[in-house]
Amino acid sequence: MDILSLNAAKRIYFVSKSEVAQWPGIGWLARATGTVFIERNRSHARSQTALFQQRLLAGHKLLFFPEGTSTDGQRVLGFKSTLFEAFVTPDLRDKICVQPVSVIYANPAGTDARFYGWWGDMDLGPHLLQMLARRQHGSVTVQYHAPLKVSDFDNRKALALACEQAVRAGHQAVSGQG
Repeated sequence: MDILSLNAAKRIYFVSKSEVAQWPGIGWLARATGTVFIERNRSHARSQTALFQQRLLAGHKLLFFPEGTSTDGQRVLGFKSTLFEAFVTPDLRDKICVQPVSVIYANPAGTDARFYGWWGDMDLGPHLLQMLARRQHGSVTVQYHAPLKVSDFDNRKALALACEQAVRAGHQAVSGQG
């Protein structure tokens, strides 16, 4: 749902784990829309940083989920700073900003507060069918926070933490939960 909600508002390119490229249906859609696929492996960090730089310098808006996993949607997990490395390199740090975004779902009346969440070993297909089969739906709030100048931060960890704090504050303000 995050991908549909975020792509409806702005033309963006998603960053996703490489396994998604092989998923039935979703993989094809991700490839067709220009998703950047990455390996979650430190040995690929340098080449992925170069790929991010290339895409960002070409004017692409890249979107990634720095928690590194999906959740039940009731809280914001700590952000992993690895993907922020590309932004603090000399070629980019003075040229770009990072814009944190909070995505908050309100579940349909009478359903579990975690209705829209997808986590753990849940199967994606049945989860999507359950959501789509509902007659009554909840709502989604997409909150764009102030862009952060990368050059204002000493390193990727400080930038990641500032983004995490903005997203958590947005989530708390709308949902009342952190």
